[in-house]
Amino acid sequence: MKKVTVAIIARDEAATIVQIVEAARPLADELLVIDGGSTDGTAQIAAGAGATVISDDGRGKGAGVRAAIQKAKGEVLVLMDADGSHEPADIPRLAGPIIEARADMVIASRLRGGSDEFHGTLDNIVRQTGGALISLMLLWRWKADITDCENGFRAVDTAKARQLGLTSNGFLIEQEMVIKAIKQGLVIKEIASHEFSRQGGVSKLKTSQGWRFLWHIFKEMIF
Repeated sequence: MKKVTVAIIARDEAATIVQIVEAARPLADELLVIDGGSTDGTAQIAAGAGATVISDDGRGKGAGVRAAIQKAKGEVLVLMDADGSHEPADIPRLAGPIIEARADMVIASRLRGGSDEFHGTLDNIVRQTGGALISLMLLWRWKADITDCENGFRAVDTAKARQLGLTSNGFLIEQEMVIKAIKQGLVIKEIASHEFSRQGGVSKLKTSQGWRFLWHIFKEMIF
C-alpha cells in the first residue's frame, strides 16, 4: 500500500493550525507543516501539536509547495491550506485514485462541491469569474476538463510531481502544476469538495494579482 504524506502549507495561521493538524493526522502516514516564515508562532504551535515542521525559504506559497514535494516520504502527497477552508475528511478521496493507479493528480473542486467564498463580495465574484475563464482556456487549448485549476487542496503522485520542474514561488504554483502535468501527459481527475470560509487569519492572495494567472496561462497556451 502506498504511503500518504499530508503537507499543510502555512504562514501566520496560529489560530487554526492545531485543528487542521489534529484533523489531518489520523488520515496521514506522514504529516508535515511547511512554514513560510510565520511570525505568530505557527511553527512552534504545529510542532507542539505533533506535526513535523519544515521551514521553507519564505518566498511564498509556491516555495512551500516545492519544499513539500521534495521532503515528502510518502508515494502520494496531499497538499492543503492551514486556514480551515479545506475539508480534511476528503484526504482519502483525494489520495485514493492515485493509490489505485487511476490518476496522477486529483484536485478538490469547489465548483463541484460548493464554496462559502463564492458569493457575497465583489472580490469573490471576480475570483470565481477568473477561475471559470481559466477552465475554459484549459478546455479549449488542451481539451482538459478541469473546473478548479487554482484550488490548492489536491493530491499528486510524489515522484511524478518531482519531475514537473516547478519553479513558481507564489500562488501561481497550482496553475503551473496543472499545466505542466497536462503537457507531460499525467492523468488529472477531480472530486467534489466543499470549501469553507477561512476560519482565522487573513488571506495572503490579493484579488488584484488575478491578472498574473491569466497572463501565465496565456503564455503557456502559446509556447
